[in-house]
Amino acid sequence: MAANVTIIGRATRVRGRVTGAASLEIRGLVEGEIAVGGDVTIDATGMVGAGVRGRKLVVRGAVKGDLIGEESVLLEEGSRVVGDVRAPRVAIAPGALVRGYVQTGQGGEQRAPAPRAQAVAAAPKPAAHVAHVAHVAHVPAAAPKPAARHAAPTAQAAARRPPPPIVPALKKAKGQMAKKREH
Repeated sequence: MAANVTIIGRATRVRGRVTGAASLEIRGLVEGEIAVGGDVTIDATGMVGAGVRGRKLVVRGAVKGDLIGEESVLLEEGSRVVGDVRAPRVAIAPGALVRGYVQTGQGGEQRAPAPRAQAVAAAPKPAAHVAHVAHVAHVPAAAPKPAARHAAPTAQAAARRPPPPIVPALKKAKGQMAKKREH
């Protein structure tokens, strides 16, 4: 990083938008959007609760928001990102967790993000690569199609439907069951 670096310490909590021209290193908690002209490093103890935009992004901690790098985004081992990642160059180390879309290419940071269901169904442009990543250690090129008579729905059909709701199973207490039987 450059000599002009702003550091948000481990015991520091920032609520609100952080902007500036210098580089930024986050070791504490930031609950707000970050947009700087320099590099952004999120340390292993750092957490960000909104989108991050900068020249080069290095994530070792946790981010809940989109990452947009003008030059590159590096997700190191142990990093956790819930949001989309866009940059001309994206590197994801084994052991990094990404839940969102990863878009690389020269036009990655300039285009507006498409809605999630349409981004998977639409064909990517030649200069960019779009992928949905849940946990990255190794991403296979293509999965073989099932040979069963009732094949699973295609990726396009599955992308158009919302995911099924997740409803936790509630267990009734033993006392409630006994009272219900008495009635």
